[in-house]
Parts: sequence; C-alpha cells; structure tokens
Amino acid sequence: MTDALTQLRSMQSADLPVHGGRTLAYVYDSGLPDIDRIGREAVASYAGSNGLDPTAFPSLLRMETEVVGMTADLLEAPETVVGTVTSGGTESVLLAVQTARDAHPGIERPRMVLPATAHAAFHKAAHYFGVEPVLVPVGPDFRADPAAMTAAMDERTVLVVASAPSYAHGVVDPVTEIAAAAAERGIRCHVDACIGGWVLPYAARLGRDVPAWTFAVEGVTSISVDLHKYAYAPKGTSVLLHRTPQLRRPQFFASAAWPGYTMLNSTMQSTKSGGPLAGAWAVMRSLGDDGYERLTRDVFEAVDRIRAGIGETAELAEVSDPDSTLIAVRTDASCDPFTVCDEMAARGWYVQPQMSYAGAPATVHLSVSAATLPHVPEFLEALGEAVAAAVAVGPVTVDPGVAEFIAGLDPLVLSDDDFDGLLVAAGLIGADAAGDPSTSSGHRLALPQRMAEVNAMLDLATPAMREALLVAFLDRLIRPSRH
Repeated sequence: MTDALTQLRSMQSADLPVHGGRTLAYVYDSGLPDIDRIGREAVASYAGSNGLDPTAFPSLLRMETEVVGMTADLLEAPETVVGTVTSGGTESVLLAVQTARDAHPGIERPRMVLPATAHAAFHKAAHYFGVEPVLVPVGPDFRADPAAMTAAMDERTVLVVASAPSYAHGVVDPVTEIAAAAAERGIRCHVDACIGGWVLPYAARLGRDVPAWTFAVEGVTSISVDLHKYAYAPKGTSVLLHRTPQLRRPQFFASAAWPGYTMLNSTMQSTKSGGPLAGAWAVMRSLGDDGYERLTRDVFEAVDRIRAGIGETAELAEVSDPDSTLIAVRTDASCDPFTVCDEMAARGWYVQPQMSYAGAPATVHLSVSAATLPHVPEFLEALGEAVAAAVAVGPVTVDPGVAEFIAGLDPLVLSDDDFDGLLVAAGLIGADAAGDPSTSSGHRLALPQRMAEVNAMLDLATPAMREALLVAFLDRLIRPSRH
C-alpha cells in the first residue's frame, strides 16, 4: 500500500499544480490551506457513503438540503425553490435539458434556443436527449441578442438558455430580456451560472456592475451553479435549482419494472459517493458569507490588475469587457496566442488556448482564482516575457502541405491512416510508427512539450473536423496499458 501511494505522488508530480494560483483553468484555488484541508478531510470521511438512498444516509440528506438552501439564499430564490446537488456543471446542464424535454411529452421534435456562446454541455445534452439546438448569433460584445433569441423561439421550443457568464468571453447575457420573452411564450428559461454563480452575487455586493441574472429576474425557471469553482469546494459538486417543485418533477427517475429494489434517482447517477457533497458542505460552512466576500474581493482585485497589465502590453488586447473572473485575450499580428500559451507554460503558468470560431480570433483564456492575487506581479512579468518570446519567433505557421491535407479530410470518414498522417505531421509519433499496433495502443503516442503547432493545425480545421480529430486522439490516449 505504501508503494502505491508513493507511486501516486510520483505520477501526480507531472500534473498541473492545483494550488498556488498558477493554473488559470480547470482548477479554482482559494489560496487558504485550512480550507483545502477541511475539504479533503470531509471528502475522505464520506468516501464510502452512498447517496443512492437518502434514508440510509440521513447525514447526506441533511447536507444536500442545507447546501441547496445556502445556494437558494445566494441566488435570491423564492420560498418555492427546490434544488439538487449534482456531480458538476455538465450534469446540471444535462438535467436541465432532460427535464425541459420530459415536461413536454407531446412535442415530438423538441428544440432549445441557445446563444452561440452557450457552453458545449448543451450540445452534449442535445446529442444525448434528442433536443435540437437552435444556435443564435451573438452581438459584437459577445452577449446574446435578445431580439434574435426571441425570433428563434417557436411552438417546438422547450428551453431557452442564457449564460452568467459565458465561458469563452466572461460576459453575462441580457437575462432580463431573454427570460421575459420566454415567459411570455410559456417556455422555460435556464441560466447557466455554473462558473459565475458563486462569485457574481458577491461581486454585486462589493459594488461591481453585474447585470441581473438570478431568480430575482422574472421568467428565470432554473439556474445551475458549480460549487467546485468559485465556492472553492473539492471537485465533483454543482447545484441545479428549479423555481418550483413542479418544474423539477420530470427530472426524477423511478423504476419498479424489475425484481430488485425500486430505483429512485434525482440525478443521472444512482450510486454516488457522499465525499464531494460532504467536502462542499464543509467548505461552505467554514468560509461563510464573510469568507466568500473576502475571496471575491481578492479575485476581482487580481482580475483588475491583470487586465491593467494586459492593457499596457502593446501586442495584447481583451476581446470583451468581462463581467466576471474570466478574461479572453487576443494577440496582434506580431505573434499568436498558441505560442504565448506555450511560453507561459515554460515559465510555470498554465493559461488556456481557445480556437478561433465564427470569425472571432483565437485567444488566450484566463480563469482567475483568489490564490492568484499575491502572484499577479509574477504573472504579468511572465506574460511580458512570453509575449516577447512569441514575437521573436513570429506567429506559428502550418506547413502548406499539412494545411491542404487537413482541408481535404472528411470528418465523417476519418480513417486511422488519415489520423496517423496527422500524428506524424504534428510530431506526436515517428513516421516508422504509423500504422503500428503498438501506436494504436498509445504506447508510442506522447504529447509534445510545446502545443502551438498542434493547436495551429486544429485552428485550421472546421469545428466538425476538430471534433473528429480530437475524438480520434482521445481514443488513442486511453487505450489499455497492459503489463
């Protein structure tokens, strides 16, 4: 057992750091060691508990109702509100879509109206549940266009979606107008506040200008908010709130059509560890309102200082005026965002590349945490160095032959040979390994130290082609490791 734990620590050393404020994607760090410890200990103490049956583990039931109550209070919910703790934002979104679909069994081909900037989880829900996504272009400020959203609603629409904020650009959609249009037509309106839901209310309390988006807005019928983001809870918790029990009822699943126990689920999971819920409850209780307000003050101070530094860097510019803690940055023609990301990684900072889409440029994406505040001077120094290095080498280019090869691919019939050709071109495998069964098992497939050229190739591809290439890549990565 000791050897296994030692090996775990060794393997983890190659991962991105989850503490220290230097990873500006995927993780959200309060910078408070005691809070991290409380969360970890709570997860461990409930790791064996099973949320399948709340009557068997009444402490989990109590924690869930209290977590939902704290969330409802924060989001200005009416007394009628009900909620469920899920495993994350994607599950909350999936359930919001499934519930809207199942509330209208008479609609054979249901649709949902999405701004083009809505999270990809809604596309996943569309794929799983057969709800057609109707994508509506956003305005030049990357916010949803209420008039265009309204025009897209019809008799088959079961759900309308707004973001608070959208992930890619960090802006809050005009929820008041969108929700009013949906309510006028008897359509549910879901606000995806997975990333902003636990920080925007405190931002408003601190006097920042935050557009209305909570249950105080008439017509909002459901909201999703993740606790493992800016509630700084351990990974694995989100809350889905519905304005009334009647709106939530189609979310539940029950089946007595077999000889075992009658299955009854409030989420997509049946068996689920009590650990994440206990971790979230413990962290939320420990921080309290005052703690979250302090952390919000810290994270927005970091955001403001980073934005000021970006404004003083000639080669960089923000693509939007963010309402929250997410910043999207473009480069001028002297360099490219993918090389900037590589250069930041070389300096110990992880920032996320975002591909170009619908005429919008590729960007560097920052999800700022409270823990980043003490390190902002180091971050800006590294960013300046990264930009200078990217300018020195010039924008990354893709070999014209490779670009032509990508343009000629059909995502619907992407073959192993096609994919091997791109792996060779990207330097992920050697030419002698193409078609080798061991390569297909992932033994010779390795990520390069620098991703700029790979990202530049993906950026040339259509969205459908990117999906096909990345699915093929993931398939290669997670083949079994046999000993």
